[in-house]
Amino acid sequence: MHSNGVIGFTDADSAELAALIGQVEQTQREISAAQAAQTRALARAGNLARKQCTRASTKVRDHDMALRAIAAEVAGAMHTSDRSVQRQIGDSIELVEDYPATLDAWGDGMITRAHVRVIADTGTVLPPERRAEFEIVALRTCEGETAGRVRAQLELLAEQLHPRTLAERHHDARENRKVRILPLADGMSDLCATLPTLLADAIYDRLTQQARSIVDERAQAATELRATSAATAATGEVNANSAIPREFVASDNRTVDQVRSDVLADMLLTAAPAADPTRTDDGPGTLGAIRAKVQVVVPALTLLGSDANPADLVGRSPVDPDTARRLAGATRSPWERVLTHPVTGMVLHVDTYQRTAAIDRFLRARDQHCRFPGCRMPAVRCEVDHTLDHALGGKTHVKNLAHLCQRHHSMKQFTAWRVRQLGDGVLEWTSPLGRSYVEDPPHLGVHFRPSQIDHEGESDPPDQDTPAIAGPDHWWPGDDAPGTPPDDASDGSVGSAPF
Repeated sequence: MHSNGVIGFTDADSAELAALIGQVEQTQREISAAQAAQTRALARAGNLARKQCTRASTKVRDHDMALRAIAAEVAGAMHTSDRSVQRQIGDSIELVEDYPATLDAWGDGMITRAHVRVIADTGTVLPPERRAEFEIVALRTCEGETAGRVRAQLELLAEQLHPRTLAERHHDARENRKVRILPLADGMSDLCATLPTLLADAIYDRLTQQARSIVDERAQAATELRATSAATAATGEVNANSAIPREFVASDNRTVDQVRSDVLADMLLTAAPAADPTRTDDGPGTLGAIRAKVQVVVPALTLLGSDANPADLVGRSPVDPDTARRLAGATRSPWERVLTHPVTGMVLHVDTYQRTAAIDRFLRARDQHCRFPGCRMPAVRCEVDHTLDHALGGKTHVKNLAHLCQRHHSMKQFTAWRVRQLGDGVLEWTSPLGRSYVEDPPHLGVHFRPSQIDHEGESDPPDQDTPAIAGPDHWWPGDDAPGTPPDDASDGSVGSAPF
């Protein structure tokens, strides 16, 4: 530990860590090659089952029996269950037949198993004949990114390539919304609700905010009790203005997950949280006033109704265009709306009913998530960090600010990891060993894309004689984008502050 509080490395530590990193990289390549080879072998096992039944009169039954027998044989060699192996055989056949380039990239160590799973999962909504063009763009998207980060982009890509629009499929899927109970052991059950993703995400976000409010309140109550314990012991008086005794609030030791569950049950049964530690009289407290906050990116043409491209629920999944247009038109909607240019994808305007600083809204639209390489924590749950500390002369403007989650904010402060801004929101992280990782701001995956993709994976170029399509404010490429925030924070705030 250095005197300045930053954890560093000695020369010996750095040399050992460098050797470990090299070994990890080498073994990762070997693991990927072995996993790809095993996938091909399992696919051959499935094809062998097909071959055994080519002349059978009852193909379905005989093929299933042959596949079970082969899976059981393979399971004995792999020391796992035959059911698991049979599922792996099915997945392997799908990869070999529908995603051959993905399998090759995996074997060459260019992507990981997680990337392969994301490509297969997001491409499953497409008919087989559309998966080849999806795979070309998907592999390019995976370059230099973690699997978690590319999932949302690949979901949007699959939606754009699907022969049926998301609006059509969402309309059909809404008919299957339901609530069900799955009994568990020890007198417990899972309460499951199938409903539109936008609503599910908003419900979870509101529960999380309420749970954190309770956790913060009990910490404050504990502080108050410690400060007044002597007076309370002497007089025996209890604060009559508090609906819930502070002793009860302070002694609450539930986890955030437990509080979330309790608040959900409370609201479903009583319409408002009854056990609200923010109540000070017989009226409702502030806990019930907490509203959900999600970020939805809406293409300008979708907003105008000129096309059926989906919007993007940032960090989650596509949103059908009808829902996006309703949110954009709501005058008192709690949803945050990000309007993008139909051709370039540049952020044109950020609008929300809730009052926030323009610079914060711009940063949320630009960053979308924590800006440490590989982290997907949504920006609305991150802290805005001064890349160059304010105490060291760093200014409070967009060129010196970026979202970091609590974990990576602390790591930047207390370890030898360093970061600097290269301009246009691009961050360069430097590890304790001196390795550099360039972190580009995420691309908004809902801007205009041509409907045709050639065999090389390159989109057809736009007609050079046709001007770009203007958004609602008639913004054209080259003009200053409307809604661009000032460099300096309007509230004069300094330091790092959560939303």
